[in-house]
Amino acid sequence: MEIHIPNEFAMQELGGALAQVSAPPCRIYLEGNLGAGKTTLVRGFLRALDYTGPVKSPTYALIEPYAFDSYSIYHLDLYRLSDPEELEYIGFRDLLDDSILLVEWPDKGDGILPDPDVSIHIQYENEGRLVNLQALTKTGEQLLSNLKLEVLGA
Repeated sequence: MEIHIPNEFAMQELGGALAQVSAPPCRIYLEGNLGAGKTTLVRGFLRALDYTGPVKSPTYALIEPYAFDSYSIYHLDLYRLSDPEELEYIGFRDLLDDSILLVEWPDKGDGILPDPDVSIHIQYENEGRLVNLQALTKTGEQLLSNLKLEVLGA
């Protein structure tokens, strides 16, 4: 599924729409160049779930946890990961049960990260972005089939 995203507001709306149809356990991987909008999408995801605190890229911490009533969301940014094995040292496997993982730069975790349910690739397109969402599991197929996209950025 390809979606044209005209601006930052629309990217947050897309994140919010994804949040409304996501349930744990779920793995969503975000790919795209620096500044493409990966963290903006995550911010929209969390805001749609009424999270009001700051949402920043966990580039240096690697993992930013967000606790909700019955589950947790973990935002990972693997950009600075030098070896996928580092994920084992930080207890990555403990995050897989009953949580939603939003992972930026998943290619840095090759061989350790499990396959995603949904892969999202964001690329620059004129002033906006072209977002490709791909379901890779039955969970991902269900998520994308339930995704309600209004006119983003209108």
